[in-house]
Formats: sequence, structure tokens, C-alpha cells
Amino acid sequence: MKRGNSRQRVEKAATAMLPTRYGNFRITIFHDQAGDKEHIAVIKGDIGGRDAVPLRLHSECLTGDALGSLRCDCRGQLTKALEYLGTQDFGVLLYLKQEGRGIGLINKIKAYHLQEKGLDTVEANHALGFDGDLRDYRIAGEVLKRLKVKSVNILTNNPKKIRGLEDNGIVVAKRTPLETEPNVFNEHYLKTKKEKLGHRINLPPD
Repeated sequence: MKRGNSRQRVEKAATAMLPTRYGNFRITIFHDQAGDKEHIAVIKGDIGGRDAVPLRLHSECLTGDALGSLRCDCRGQLTKALEYLGTQDFGVLLYLKQEGRGIGLINKIKAYHLQEKGLDTVEANHALGFDGDLRDYRIAGEVLKRLKVKSVNILTNNPKKIRGLEDNGIVVAKRTPLETEPNVFNEHYLKTKKEKLGHRINLPPD
């Protein structure tokens, strides 16, 4: 199987300083030539050559991150990750263009509509002809290698992200949970992520 030259797939396209309410970061845009997508690295301090670099892999979620949707926990996790990184000497958040766990924004909204008819998030994906989670962490591995990160402390509840990084040559030295408070709109969503997608989430008893 031809895989091409991975060194030509990820292009460092732009970088600048990024002062935020969470602290001062550096933002770097990577262009994934294979998928023609732009991914973001938000970097705190000097991460090159370091071990156990605090890392958040965050997939794009327009409805949650930008619009404040309560149907998911994405915005809460993004905020907590940035707050945490802002207190560290170094760390990185990779914001990956993988909307709707990889199915895209249009299909994500179609899945929302199916959920309103009684399906859970995984069942809705299946009804649209997709797996429950289509995200690919190849690009994350390539970006971390370009940033010369030796190993990471990943902020996640999702074991698939750990496997995805390790499968792409990244050493995961530690996992730090990143949990948010459930609300009446996302309780069933979080339960489904725990029971069907294997996320390590502590939920209150029914």
C-alpha cells in the first residue's frame, strides 16, 4: 500500500503569539496536505525535546466550542484544558479539524435530528452509515513530531486517543482525566460515550 512521504503531508503554514484570557500562548497552523485541512497547535512555553508534555487533543466542535451548545461536553473540556495549560510552564493543545467525531458538520446536525427522535449519538451515526467515531490521529502524531515532543501527558477520558497516538509513534507517559459537570441536556450523551465508546467518565448514579 502506498502511503506517500509523511514529511510532505504536514506543512507549517503560519505562527504568531496568542494572548488569551487563559494566558499567553503561541498559535501555529499546520496544513494537512493529504486531507487539505488546517489544524491548530496552541503552545505554552518551550515544548521541544521535553517529556510528559501536557497535551489536549481537541476535535473541532462548532456547536459546542463556539455556540455554547449544552448537548455535549466539548466547550467545557476545551475551557478546562486551556485553563490547565495556562498554569503550566509548557504544554500544547491540538485543535483538530474533525467535526462531529469525523463525520462533518452537516452529518453532525443530521445526527442531532435523529437523536431528537430517540437515537443515541452512536445509533445516530450508524443510521447515517458511519461508525461511532471516525477520528484519525495520524495528523496529531505528525504535528507532535514536528514540534519535537518526546512524550506526552494527555488530558483525556478517551482511551482511543491514547491508542491513536501510540499507533502513530508518540509515547504517552501519563493520562490526566478531563471531566466536566453533566447537565440535563448531555447526561444521556455522556452515558453513551462511557458505555458504547469506552470513555472513562465518572457519572452520578441514575
